[in-house]
Amino acid sequence: MSVEKVILAKPRGFCAGVEMAIESVERALARHGAPIYVFHEIVHNQHVVADFSSRGVRFVESIDEVPAGAKLVFSAHGVAPTVWQQAKEKNLQIIIDATCPLVEKVHREVRKFAARGYSIILVGHAKHDEIVGTSGEAPDRIRIIDSADQARGLEVPNAEKIVALTQTTLSVDDTREIIDILKERFPKLVTSAKEDICYATQNRQDAVKQLSKEVDLILVIGSRNSENSNQLCKVARAEGKNAYLIDDHHAIDPRWLEGVKRVGITSGASVPERLVLAAAEYFERAGAEISHIGFVEENIHFALPAEIVSLT
Repeated sequence: MSVEKVILAKPRGFCAGVEMAIESVERALARHGAPIYVFHEIVHNQHVVADFSSRGVRFVESIDEVPAGAKLVFSAHGVAPTVWQQAKEKNLQIIIDATCPLVEKVHREVRKFAARGYSIILVGHAKHDEIVGTSGEAPDRIRIIDSADQARGLEVPNAEKIVALTQTTLSVDDTREIIDILKERFPKLVTSAKEDICYATQNRQDAVKQLSKEVDLILVIGSRNSENSNQLCKVARAEGKNAYLIDDHHAIDPRWLEGVKRVGITSGASVPERLVLAAAEYFERAGAEISHIGFVEENIHFALPAEIVSLT
């Protein structure tokens, strides 16, 4: 192996919303024991999901899969009101809402603007769990778009009352072109405040931009269904660096490293730190020097759901 130095990006890994969601499931397991049912994957990481599955957590895609009287946790991505109603109708024993507060904030904005008669443009990926849940707040008023072409072709009933909201796991950079097109086409467009974008998504992308200046290649640790992990790869490639998304160090292809002296490593917001450290150790065993570059210190924490606090 020709790699001489490995630089770990900071910030990386778990965001406050992921920490809150995972701790919610941990406490539910500790208090009630298995099985615990979780609607969707608690976070989009195969290692986290596999670990919980081995301990009796059952991940479901429909309330129909949850037995009456069972214990249920809603994932960090949020759910539509219809899902809440279905859960209540089944008389589930405990419903713990582990929705990320940043996602819940977008849900509230959708309800507010829908009540005022606005057309609501959701910028995001239609099949992503977060967008599925958010759009369920006002399906008759929401249009989902994820490209500049869709923004150019968009038609709305009333251009005087239109608002654009975004999937939280996208960054300002991800949505800038689409929002700019919408603003040009609809001068009365209302947009969400910058703080509605997930701070962790933006911070990790900014760190990758800086990391790209120091290395020849970037490895992003994260699962393929993780939107923010995929975006980290996209950012690195936009900076002119080869970048690969891997679930863990076992997926590293030695051919990627031919002629590479300096490797950067980062991870998506739902990735356990142990996976990053294992990747660093993989290179260290081969003689590479390990260093860190820190750009932003994150000190944000979200309170656990009230249902969890009441269990302690």
